[in-house]
Amino acid sequence: MSLSKFFSRGVVGVALLGLSSAGALAATATSTFQVTANVQATCQISTTNLNFGNYSGTELTNTATITVNCTQNQGYDVGLNGGSNNLPVTARKMTGPGGTVLAYGLYSDSNRTTNWGNTVGTDTVHGNGSGGNQTLTVYGRLPANQLVTPGGYLDTITATITY
Repeated sequence: MSLSKFFSRGVVGVALLGLSSAGALAATATSTFQVTANVQATCQISTTNLNFGNYSGTELTNTATITVNCTQNQGYDVGLNGGSNNLPVTARKMTGPGGTVLAYGLYSDSNRTTNWGNTVGTDTVHGNGSGGNQTLTVYGRLPANQLVTPGGYLDTITATITY
């Protein structure tokens, strides 16, 4: 056998031996890491107007809608203030011509017996967020037999969500 054949076979053999031994020496190591997030409680609120229409001395009723969208399972309370006349929530009044007033009530039940106020835990409406829109109905009543000046009457109610 010639020396050149011997060396070429030897080099190929050493190269193959090196490849096979490299696979036997392979090792792995691992590490872990955490993935985190903090979900913030959020709520949004929107409202529609309540229009009693034309008043002629007989009782009128109508409704408005409050739409609430809160983070899933987030507790909330929706309150309604006394209006732009800064009156107690049990004595709401719209102001009309010459400063005359027209009394009305806002309620959280369809029988219009539970006044809707703004003291959390007392006269607000409580709910739990669903992650989507939830609709609350405001039930309004304009009592009969109010003797007032003809014209337009207005009050502005602020709906507040506490969460």
